[in-house]
Amino acid sequence: MKVIMTGGGTGGHIYPAIAIADKIRSKHPDAEILFVGTQKGMEKELVPKNGYPIRFITVSGFHRKQIWKNVGTARDLMKGLSEAKKILKEFRPDVVIGTGGYVCGPVVRTAHKLGIPCYIHEQNAFPGVTNKMLEKHVEKVFLSFEEAGKYFKQPEKHVVVGNPIRGSFFAAENGGYRANLGIEDDDFAVLCFGGSLGAGKINEVMLDAIHTFNGVKGLKLFFGTGKRYYDEICRTVKESGLELKDNIRLMPYIDNMNEYLNACDVVISRAGALTISEITACGKASILIPSPNVTGNHQYFNAKVVADKGGAILIEEKDLTSDSLVKAVLKLKNDPQYQKRMEQASAKAGRTDSADVIYEHLNIR
Repeated sequence: MKVIMTGGGTGGHIYPAIAIADKIRSKHPDAEILFVGTQKGMEKELVPKNGYPIRFITVSGFHRKQIWKNVGTARDLMKGLSEAKKILKEFRPDVVIGTGGYVCGPVVRTAHKLGIPCYIHEQNAFPGVTNKMLEKHVEKVFLSFEEAGKYFKQPEKHVVVGNPIRGSFFAAENGGYRANLGIEDDDFAVLCFGGSLGAGKINEVMLDAIHTFNGVKGLKLFFGTGKRYYDEICRTVKESGLELKDNIRLMPYIDNMNEYLNACDVVISRAGALTISEITACGKASILIPSPNVTGNHQYFNAKVVADKGGAILIEEKDLTSDSLVKAVLKLKNDPQYQKRMEQASAKAGRTDSADVIYEHLNIR
C-alpha cells in the first residue's frame, strides 16, 4: 500500500500528518508513505526527523492586500500542479491525505483528477481557505472542532475526529514526569510558552509576572521564551537587578513538551489547534492567549471552544496585562476545586483517539 501525506508550513499542519502516518504504519508496517511539502516550510526538517521521506513542489500563498503579487502566486500554482502530477504518477499512491497549508491544494486537486481517493483534515475551529476549496475534491473532511463544519458546504462528508497528536502525550504517568523535572508533589507548576519562536506580547507580560512569582513557595514556573527572545529576556532580567530563585526556569525552547504538559498544573500559551489538542489530551487547565496575527483570527475561535466548555481561561491579547495573568494563575493555585473542574472540562474537550478514527474512515485494509 502507498500513501501520500501532504501538509506544511507550520508544525500545526505537519505534526497531525505525522501522527496519521504513524498510525497507518502501525497497522501496515510495509506501507510506503511519502510526504509532499515545500522547501520553505517546517516540513523540510520535521518530516525526515520523524523517519519519513519527503518531496517538494512549488506553491505560495494568496496575497489579500498586495493583489499584484498574485501574478507570482498563479505562476507558482501552475508549476506546483505540474510537479504534483509528476510525483503522483511516479509514486502511484492508493490514497492522498492533506492536513492543511497551501501545498495541499495542487496535490489534492491533481490526485482527485487522477481518480485517487483523497481526504483532508482541518485542525482549526475556523478553517483555512485551502481546505474549504478542497472539500469538493475529497471523500471525507476530518474536523478537529465540530464548530468548523458550518464553514464548509457538504456536511455529509464531515467527520469530527479531533486533532491527531503524537502518542507520547499520553504514554507515561504524570508522577514520573514531575519527579524528572524537579517538581515536588505539593508544588503548583506553571508552564508558559509562545511557540518555538516565542510570542513578544506574552514575553513582555511574563517579564513583569516573573517579579511576582520569583521565590514564591510552592510555585514553580517553566517559561519557554522562544529562541529569538531568550538572550534578550535573560539580559533584561539581569539588568533589572532581579536574582532569579530556583522556582523560576527560563528556556529558549522546550523539546520534551509532552513531559512538561503532563507534569504541570496550568499552561499559559497561544491557541494554535495542535497546542490546544495536546493540552486537552493531557487534561490540563489552561490560560489561552490567541494570536491576533493569524488568518481569520482562527486562534480566538480555537480558544473559545475550550473556554466555553469550562476548560480554559481566554484572555485576548488586547486585554493581556501582568495583573490579569497573575490573577488568573493565582486563582487556579489557590482554588484546587476550580482547577480540578477546569481539568475535567479540558479532558472532555479533547480527544485521544483521533488518529484511530481517521484510519477507520480511510478504508485502507
